[in-house]
Amino acid sequence: MVARLLRTRLDSSSLASITYDSTAEILEVEFRRTGHLYHYFDVPRALYPELLASDSKGAFLNEVIKPNFDYVRVDIPLSS
Repeated sequence: MVARLLRTRLDSSSLASITYDSTAEILEVEFRRTGHLYHYFDVPRALYPELLASDSKGAFLNEVIKPNFDYVRVDIPLSS
C-alpha cells in the first residue's frame, strides 16, 4: 500500500508549502517566489511539528534545516 502524503500550504512570505515523509524522513519544501521544490534528507520527525509551529517558517528553514541536512532540488513533488 502506498501512503498518500498531504501537502501543507503555509502562510509564509518565502515558503508556499511543505510535505513530510516520515518513513523516508524527507522534508519537501516548495518556495513561494520561484516554485522550486527541494528535498531535505534525514530530517527527524520531531522537527516537522516544530517547523509548523514556528513564527517564521523561512527563518526555521534557514537556521535549523538548511545548515544541518543534505538537500537536492527536484522537479517532481512527493504528493499532489
